Amino acid sequence: MDARDSTSNRDVSSSGGSGTTTGVGGGEEDPILSVTATLAKDAWLHFNSRRFNECLEVLYQLKQKKEDDPKIATLEENNQLMTPPENQMATLEDNNHLITTPEYQLATLEENNQLITTPEYQMETFEENNHSMPAPETQPNKRRKRKSMVWEHFTIETVSADSRRAFCKQCKQSFAYSTGSKVAGTSHLKRHIAKGTCLALLRNQGNQQTPGTPGMNGNGSMSDPPRRHYRSHSSAYISFDSDRCRPEIARMMIIHDYPLHMVEHSGFVTFLKTLEPRFDMVSFNIVQGDCVSSYLREKQNVMKFIEGLPGRVCLTLDVWTSSQSLGYVFITGHFIDGYWKPQRRILNVVMEPNPNSDAALSHAVATCLSDWSLEGKLFSITFNHPVGEPGLQNLRSLLSVKNPLIINGQLILGNCSARTLSNFAKEVLWAGREIIKKVRYSVKYVKTSEFHEQKFLELKEQLQVPSEKDLSLDNQAQWNTTYQMLVAASELKEVFSCLDTSDPDYKEAPSMEDWKRVDILCTYLKPLFDAANFLASRTNPNQKTFFHEVWKMHELYHSITSHGDPFVISLAEIMQEKIDKYLKECILSLAIAVVLDPRFRMKLIEFSFVKFYGKEASKYIKIVDDALHELFLEYAALPFPLTPAHAEDGNFENMKTEEISYNELTDFDAYVETTSQNKKSELEQYLEESLLPRFQEMDVLKWWEENKLQYPVLSTMARDILTMQVSTADPDSVFDTEIKELDEYRSSLRPETVEALVCAKDWLQYRSATEVSNALVKVEDLRS
Repeated sequence: MDARDSTSNRDVSSSGGSGTTTGVGGGEEDPILSVTATLAKDAWLHFNSRRFNECLEVLYQLKQKKEDDPKIATLEENNQLMTPPENQMATLEDNNHLITTPEYQLATLEENNQLITTPEYQMETFEENNHSMPAPETQPNKRRKRKSMVWEHFTIETVSADSRRAFCKQCKQSFAYSTGSKVAGTSHLKRHIAKGTCLALLRNQGNQQTPGTPGMNGNGSMSDPPRRHYRSHSSAYISFDSDRCRPEIARMMIIHDYPLHMVEHSGFVTFLKTLEPRFDMVSFNIVQGDCVSSYLREKQNVMKFIEGLPGRVCLTLDVWTSSQSLGYVFITGHFIDGYWKPQRRILNVVMEPNPNSDAALSHAVATCLSDWSLEGKLFSITFNHPVGEPGLQNLRSLLSVKNPLIINGQLILGNCSARTLSNFAKEVLWAGREIIKKVRYSVKYVKTSEFHEQKFLELKEQLQVPSEKDLSLDNQAQWNTTYQMLVAASELKEVFSCLDTSDPDYKEAPSMEDWKRVDILCTYLKPLFDAANFLASRTNPNQKTFFHEVWKMHELYHSITSHGDPFVISLAEIMQEKIDKYLKECILSLAIAVVLDPRFRMKLIEFSFVKFYGKEASKYIKIVDDALHELFLEYAALPFPLTPAHAEDGNFENMKTEEISYNELTDFDAYVETTSQNKKSELEQYLEESLLPRFQEMDVLKWWEENKLQYPVLSTMARDILTMQVSTADPDSVFDTEIKELDEYRSSLRPETVEALVCAKDWLQYRSATEVSNALVKVEDLRS
């Protein structure tokens, strides 16, 4: 029997098959509902889904208008068409009706073997139910694309003039498809795949499953074929590609610092197999190679970025140790990009078998210069490892060959200020080690017992001590925690003294003389703490900003009076000697950076040097002034601009020959600028101008960017000088008292793998941040 005949036997309403719609009253006909229902039925039977949906919408609107009628439930009880959308599916499915919500039409019609489908599936449904249709040769323009997933496993081949057969791609077995105008459908083809009768497919896939392939039940036999999942225009079928997953696994390992051996852990293997049975598991060697490949790809991007930099590069060398007594030199490059924004990238991690040797740092620097082609572009090096004079000489010799020295290399080398501050703090703590032991014991006595702590708080309340600080034990690996412990204990010294007399178990309490020395220790540690906290609170501290912290330390250490106390005299001598030595090593770079701040220029140097050096201040002021003018002349003699003009705009791609050429007379213009007797140089003009107001958060780099046309040479020099770093430490390690140590797992890896993992993680994080920043810029551009 024709399917439409069977369909026509099912009236849209359930009122005796009359094709009419019963009114709300039960016996009266509603003509509008009757006509609409008849039109809906006719549209459904003639495959006019658009007309049917229109009729269904009219029926629903009529239903909505009668919601206040108490007899509205009669329609649902009599299986009428007019039901709200949320109830249509349940009512029609229960009564085997055709009218369903669109998202369920396919499933309902497939279960009831109806012909009526949404338009994109009509052709396939016709084939499955053996309906006659014109051959593709007669109507090529009306032939729709085959949607059935069975065609992923079969191909259609013509075997004679009026016969075509479907051939399995796996076993090559053929099946009837069409003879003349008759189409065999696809049900028998599905059974060949879904029932497991294709042995070739089973052999190729083993225990893996594909869409349309059944699973194995617990007895090893084939389970029921899964219900077919139809594809819509909104979600296309995506085939699984194991090779696409490997780069993502490597990226995951890099970003989250997961151990590479995790891919071989049984739990991880089981999880991935459950998630996707077809995934080919990778070994440690494979994921290690993928991580190195990812590192090499990212390295090309970073290298291209560095090649287009408009200025020079400053390096910081952070030396780590390991349990095998090997050294790892983390080399980070700092620079200003074409948008005048400070940037940093980890460039190398170089393993040094003998990190304390005189040649260790020079070997690491040589590796970096060669690896990144930085010969001629290096401006300064800052390191955190103690280097003797032979080691410094090796570095100077290397740089004199590989890099043009600025003002005879006076700015090329510098010690890490964070490490210097830690050494100063360790000297102070060592001088008061016996007193600190007593304080640590007292704090431990109170904090490790609830009873003792409660008693301590009661005494504090009785004595009305105003301190709001909480006691806490220190972490001796970070000196700031010891300082904070001393400060808190010193403010509560009256409570500790009272506890000594009221609690017989409390022993080794500090004496009043000890508490006085605790105050002295805190006085010496406070400027160190403030300076280190300054470094820790900034992501890119430079020489200019650190000058003020050094000035405060110098002022304090030279102003403390001893009052005849041998302890204070000894400590003062040690700290004064150390701060004077530090100033001698770094004062030139600190001072030149301050001069290039338009809020201070040379005025702050003249003022502070009088306090630093007293009567000899003029001599040191002249040293800074002469070095500044010599540096300016060296920059004025360089080809100008230093790099192609496109680099100033941050455009490092699509470089053309005509874009990198510049006027041959530019050097002549720079010469006239600096040698003219009637016109002052840029530097002299800048120094004679009045100071800008001292805004606390002024962006000095932004000022130089805005004034680069007025000071073309001086702005180029300022960009490089303001790139110099005073610290190699990350903010979380500024207070460390010991050198960092590589963990056991990374120490077990090859040096090349360690470098790939560390560098790639750094680059991927910056790339993600850059992508977000670029997206925000585009949004702002669209808004504007």
